[in-house]
Amino acid sequence: MRLGLNLFSPDVGALLDHAERLDFSYALAAEGLRDAVSMLGWAAGRTTKINLVSGVCQIPARTPVMMAMTAATLDSLSGGRFRLGLGISNSYATEGWHGRPFAGPLDRTREYVEIVRMALGGQEVRYQGGHHRLPMAEGAAGFRLQAPARVPVFLAAVGQRNLELAGEIGDGWIGTFLSPERVREAVALMGKKAPLAEDFEVLLTVPMAMGDAPLSELAGPIRRFAAHFLSMGHRRENFYYRIAEEMGYGEAAALVQDRYTAGDVLGAVEAVPVEFVDGMSLLGPPSRIAERLAAYAQAGVTAICVGPVAATQEARIAALTAVSELV
Repeated sequence: MRLGLNLFSPDVGALLDHAERLDFSYALAAEGLRDAVSMLGWAAGRTTKINLVSGVCQIPARTPVMMAMTAATLDSLSGGRFRLGLGISNSYATEGWHGRPFAGPLDRTREYVEIVRMALGGQEVRYQGGHHRLPMAEGAAGFRLQAPARVPVFLAAVGQRNLELAGEIGDGWIGTFLSPERVREAVALMGKKAPLAEDFEVLLTVPMAMGDAPLSELAGPIRRFAAHFLSMGHRRENFYYRIAEEMGYGEAAALVQDRYTAGDVLGAVEAVPVEFVDGMSLLGPPSRIAERLAAYAQAGVTAICVGPVAATQEARIAALTAVSELV
């Protein structure tokens, strides 16, 4: 199982430098309230060997041709180290932030990936689909990338049909908020239509708090992170809320969202069950984290991107060294 660094932590430059010295395979930049592309461009100029992953670029925020241009540029800047992680996002961000329709997310994702790959392959982009018509004017010239690039496409997916699609058309999958048991279920769904390719990357992002303190204390900062994601948009349309619900924490998730919506952020954080955080994180002393890493590997994870949570930069760097030794 390969290791990666989630570039969400403060003072991330020193962590990225250390991860590269430790021969981590990936540096992953998430996209939410900040874009992934700027972070990855900066990381490409700072590093020489670690692979760079968008985790994930939101499909509604960019046209497929623009995404192909961006992917090719990042791949060129990094010397072929870029991996394009894509996600359809959710109706909350798609319609509320970007003003784009969310209907037909599966077909929209399939068309988007087909166009991105067409452009990256150097073909003239001519595509007539249900969601994309390129070019729009009959007889007009289509876009053609001057310098084609071979960039693997990883898909973020949560629901059953999305997971099946990721296994069908993706070169890999990016998961989050998942226990080893849930990862095993996801891998089975992705391989439902056809066996996954031998080099299919099952990449998981997990927060990590290493130490001998009680789990409730270690989970504290991660509970705040979880409360934010559980409260994004209506609960029926929130992927993370549904994950918590399916794990048996439906009542707690509803309380978290109600409090967050009412402006009681601290109350929402306190309502996040420690057990929920523990189920999708790496918490505890090195021996306990080693057991969790083994469980993730046995569930099918091929690469795990950790986000070290600690009070000091020294402690975060020490956690990266320790997890490297454990793997």
